[in-house]
This record gives sequence, structure tokens and C-alpha cells, in this order.
Amino acid sequence: MIRIVPVTTKRQQKAFIDFPLKLYAGNDCFVPPLYGDEKKIFGSRNAYHDTCESSFFLAYDEGGNVVGRISGIIQRSSNEKLNERRARFTRFDAKDDPEIAGKLFAAVESWAIERGMDTVCGPLGYSDLEREGLLVEGFDQLSTFEEQYNFDYYGRLIEGLGYKKEVDWTESKLYLPDDGASPVNGESGDEKDSVDKMAEFVMKRYNLHFGPADSVNDFLRRYADSFFELLDESYDGLYGTVPFTDNMKKMLIANFKLIIDLRHVMVILNEKDELICLALCFPSIARAVQPSKGKLTPAALVRLLRSIKKPDVLDLGLVAVRPDFLNRGVPAIMCSELMKMMRTDGIKYCETNLNLEDNFAIQNLWKRFRSVQHKRRRSYVKSLKAGDKND
Repeated sequence: MIRIVPVTTKRQQKAFIDFPLKLYAGNDCFVPPLYGDEKKIFGSRNAYHDTCESSFFLAYDEGGNVVGRISGIIQRSSNEKLNERRARFTRFDAKDDPEIAGKLFAAVESWAIERGMDTVCGPLGYSDLEREGLLVEGFDQLSTFEEQYNFDYYGRLIEGLGYKKEVDWTESKLYLPDDGASPVNGESGDEKDSVDKMAEFVMKRYNLHFGPADSVNDFLRRYADSFFELLDESYDGLYGTVPFTDNMKKMLIANFKLIIDLRHVMVILNEKDELICLALCFPSIARAVQPSKGKLTPAALVRLLRSIKKPDVLDLGLVAVRPDFLNRGVPAIMCSELMKMMRTDGIKYCETNLNLEDNFAIQNLWKRFRSVQHKRRRSYVKSLKAGDKND
């Protein structure tokens, strides 16, 4: 008999955080989030406390062992923006048992209905800065630090409860072209057709230049405010995104200071010194945080610093282009600079993280590289209205 219990005590909070660490113990593809960050999701320490309402549930078996968990979120900013009454589910982890999954999702659905919601979707976090999407392809691939790993049976459990696909994201590994040049659209060509030449042409045509920064603090001082404005503008309308709040900005800046390296940052300004493009690549820290289960122990910090100083893989983090420059060749500049980073630092490959499958602009961008799609993630949706089965 499975028993569902709302998380209300410190002990239950710890059990909620610890469960996936136990479930995936020994799994080489699972990468934990930072333990300290997960502790902050409870109560007023949550950076999204001012725009969201949360619930947390644990599933126990007859022996009192935790066998599953789930969280529900009502993202008020998103609902107001889109005129919806949606709840999100996130942090679903469970043993392979339909009863466990069924009772966990029933708890979130009942909680959502009590608050006037008519739909549940996910996995989606408080914003698109959190881990999102259920892994449906690529179970043998190492997860990036930014995204969640899950077992292959999760999809079967969720779909068995009436949830249907809403959107898919793909993830790819990007390698330099075979010949080391920078061909357009993945095809070899002479020098005048290279993406490097195209980037130079676009920079001159629109009087663009790269923005300077002497240090990480200087970078944040110069560009943080305009970067968040650019993200809000360029991400507006994308699935799962919400406007930045002051608390979100503070959280992101704190995270930047931990892992950002100016070698892997690109800032493009126009002739008025206005920010029109910014791209942040992060050194892969997946292997660095695995042994300590996401806790920043002294040994973990040493591994983290080594990963940042000399990475062999880059994760493509936040990328934003001002909408009026999207069709002016700025993506060619991004590709050119990314290839230069890879060649200069000896990067084996870059991971794109999540790209919406119907975002053809970003999908076409990666054709300039030797790209290998190795993962796919999915967000599900289920109507809570009587008689609506999402057909």
C-alpha cells in the first residue's frame, strides 16, 4: 500500500532531496544538481517565491521507505501572461511502479484543482532556467549539469496516466568540421564561403563590435542589466519561459560567478554600444559534481576549479539575439566565435542543451558544425476538465 505525504518538515525536505541521489546511485549518466540549491526551493528561500506557489509530496511504501517524489508549481507570471490556469509538475522521481506514479500525480492534480487550475504540464520548473523536459531518447548519454536524467520507464508511467506530448526538445553534440575550417551549412567550400568570412562581413556591414570586460565582476557590471532585458525580449513567446524578476536575476548572477569564464563569453554591441547579442558557454562540470552527489565538498571544489580552468566540453548556456538582428547574419558570428573557442582551448565538443524541435532557426544554426543529435526531451500535458482527454 503506497502512502502519499505532503512535505512539511525539515526531515521530509531532506528525504525529498535525497531520494533521487539514492535512486540513481551508481548510474554513470545521472548528474545531481547542487545540493545547496535544492535546499533553497523550500519556503521563502526560493528565488521564485514571489511569483509561484509550490507543493511537494513523498511516496512511502508499507515499510516506511521513500519510493517516489513529485512537486507541483503554479507559475502565476506564466499563467497571467498566457491567460491560462496551468499547474506544472517537476522533480518527479519514482521506482518503476504504476501505483506509485499514479498516486503521486493524483496528489499534484488534486492540489492543482483545489487552486482553480484546469491543466497540468511538465516536467517544467519554476522557469526555463531550471531543469525541464523528460528524457525520452539518449538514456545512455551523460546528462549535462543543466539538465535532468531519468530512467526510460518514466515516460511509460506518465503516459499511462493520460499525459500526452505537448512539445519536444532535442539536444546535440557539436564538433568542429572535419577539415578544421568553418564551412557554411556544414558543407566544405573555399575561403570566401566560410562562416568566418561571413562573420567579418556582418560585423562591418552593421558596424558591430565585441564588448570588452576585464573580469567577471566587470562583465556583470557592464552587461547584466541589458542582458536580462535582451533575454526577456528574445525568449518571449518560447515555451515555458517567464519574465525575469529581481530575485531570479540575483540567483543567476550568483551562479554566473561560480562557473563563468570570460574565454567562453561573447558580447556583441552595435555602434551605439547597445547589446544586440550575448552568448554564455559554461565548462562542463557534470563529472565534477557526480562523486559528491552535488555537495560542494573541498574535493568537489577542486574538481570544479579544474573543470572550469581546462574544460574539454562546453555546455551552451544562455544565448540571446535581439530580434531585429536575427536575420542579419548575427548567428554566423556566433558560430565563428564558438568554433574559435573550440580550436583555441582544444574543446572536444559542445552540448547544445535544450532546443525546441520546431525552432528551425536554432536547429539550422547547428548545421554549420558536425552535429550529432543524441538526446530528446518531452513536456507532457493533461487536461483536468471532466471529459477532456487531450485527444
